[in-house]
Amino acid sequence: MPKAVAGTPEEQHYTLANSPPGPAQKRFALVVVLVLVTVFILITAGPLSRIETGRVEAFIPIYLTGMFVSDSITAVLLFAQFSIQRSRALLVIANGYLFTALMLIPYLLTFPGVFTRTGLIGGLQSTSWVYFFQYAVFPVFVIAYALLKDGNPGKRSLRGAASTAIVASAVATTAFVLAVSFLFIAGEASLPPIMLDSSHFGPLWPYVGLPVALMSFAALIVLWFRRNSMLDLWLLVVMCTYSMLIPLNYFSSSMRFGIGWYSVRTFAAISSSLVLIFLLYEITMLYSRLLHAILDQRRERDARLMTGDAVAATMAHEFRQPLAAMMTRADTGFRWLNRPVPDLDNAKDAFKQITADGRRAEAVIESIRASLKQQGQIRTLLDVNDLIGDALALTRDDLRRHGIHLNSPANSGLPRIMGDRIQLQQVLLNLIANAIDSMAVEDGPRVLSVSSGVHGDDDVVVSVADTGAGIRSQDIQRVFTPLFTTKSGGMGLGLSICRSIIEGHHGRLGVVPNTPKGAVFQIALPAHVAGISADMDR
Repeated sequence: MPKAVAGTPEEQHYTLANSPPGPAQKRFALVVVLVLVTVFILITAGPLSRIETGRVEAFIPIYLTGMFVSDSITAVLLFAQFSIQRSRALLVIANGYLFTALMLIPYLLTFPGVFTRTGLIGGLQSTSWVYFFQYAVFPVFVIAYALLKDGNPGKRSLRGAASTAIVASAVATTAFVLAVSFLFIAGEASLPPIMLDSSHFGPLWPYVGLPVALMSFAALIVLWFRRNSMLDLWLLVVMCTYSMLIPLNYFSSSMRFGIGWYSVRTFAAISSSLVLIFLLYEITMLYSRLLHAILDQRRERDARLMTGDAVAATMAHEFRQPLAAMMTRADTGFRWLNRPVPDLDNAKDAFKQITADGRRAEAVIESIRASLKQQGQIRTLLDVNDLIGDALALTRDDLRRHGIHLNSPANSGLPRIMGDRIQLQQVLLNLIANAIDSMAVEDGPRVLSVSSGVHGDDDVVVSVADTGAGIRSQDIQRVFTPLFTTKSGGMGLGLSICRSIIEGHHGRLGVVPNTPKGAVFQIALPAHVAGISADMDR
C-alpha cells in the first residue's frame, strides 16, 4: 500500500484536532461544565440523593449500550482523524476511547442481575474493579495524548501505512482489555472487597475511588496547560466531569440504585458523548465548507466557460465588420477587372482597401489578446476628428449601399484625448454599424450624423445619431447589458464591449432618443491635460 503523506501545518490547521477554539466555543464549554456541575451537585448532594428508588432492570443495559455506541463511534472518528494527520497523539486518544468502549463489555457481563443474579461471569467484586480500572486508565490515555500532541511534528507523526498503525494499536488495546478482564474475573476471590453486597459499597471504596478520581484531575491539569484545539477543550470538559463522578458516587450515597447512583451513571453517559457531539458538529461544519467550496469551484468553472464563449462571441462580433468589408471590396475589385476594359485604378483601390481591412482585423486580434492578458494598452494622444474620419472611411461602402446620407461636420477646436486608437476606433465602428443596421430596415429619410464637441472643460463628446427604429424606453437601460440585443441576428455583446472600452478610458457611453425618431449614442472621454496623463493611463 502506498504511504500516505502527513498533512502540512497549514492543512492540519483546518482539521478537527488542530482547529483552535474561538471565544464562542470556550464560553459554550464553560456553560456546559457549569450546568453539569450545578445539576449534578444538586441531585447527588441534596436531599434527593438518599432516596432509594429501587432497581430499574432496563437501566443498566440501556446505559451501557448507549455508552458503548458513543465511545465506539468516537474512537472510529478519531482513528479517521489519525489517518489524515498521522499524529501519535490522535492514535493514543482514539485507543483511549476504544479502551473505554471495550471495558463496558466485562462490566455488563459481571454486573449482578443483568443476566443472572450474581452476574454472568465473575463475582461480587469484579464489576467494581472493572469500573475503577476503566476510570483510572482512560485519564492515562488523555495525559499521553496531551504530552504527545505538542512535540516536534517530525517526531510525533507516524510514518508508514495508517491502516497498519490503526489495526496494530486496536489489537493491542483489545488484548490489554482481555488480559485485565480475565484478571478481574478469574481472580475475583483474591481482589480486595469493595462491595459488601450487590447494592452497598464497602469501607474500601474511598481508598480505591479517590486515587482514581485524582487521575482524572491530573489529566485535567495537564490538558489545562497544554490545550490549544477544540478537541483539547472538550476533553477538558470530560475530565472535569470524570474527576467528580467517583467521589460524588460514594459520598452522596453508599449504595446502588439510589437517585445519586442513577445520576452518576446518567452524567457519565452524557460526558462520554461530549467529544462525539463535538466531532459530529465539526465534521458537519467541514462538510458544509467543503460543499460551498465545491459549489464555488463549479461556479468558477461555469464562469470560465461563459468567459470563453463570450471571448469567442466577441471575436466573431469584432471580425464580422472587417471580413464583410473585405468580401464586399474583393467582389467589387473582381467586377472592375471583369469588365471588357478592366478598370485597373478602381481595382487597385479596392485591393488597397482590402489590405487596410486586413490590417484592421490584425489590430483587433492584438487588442483582444492584450485585453485577455490584462496588459496595459498602448495609449497615445489622439485627434477625435481623425478617429471619426477613419471610422467613416471604413464604412462608406455600407453607407452608399443603403442610401444613407452622412452628416459629419468637423470641429477643429477639439482638445486631444489619450487612448488606444484601435479600441476607440472599434467603438465608433460598432456604433456606426448599429446605426446603419437600424436605418436599413426603415422607410423614410436615412441620415447618419456623427458630430463632436466639448462638454464643459473636461470632456470631449462624440455623438452618433441615426434616424432608424430607435430604442424602446423600457430597453434604454438594458442595451448595454451583455447578451441583450434588439436585432434578430445580434449577439448582444457589441454595446457591452463598447461600454467596457470607454469606461476603461475613464469615459462614459450612453444613449438617448433622437428627434423625431432614432437614437443618439454619446461618448464622453476626458480631454488630455498635461500633468495627469500618466494617471489616466493607469
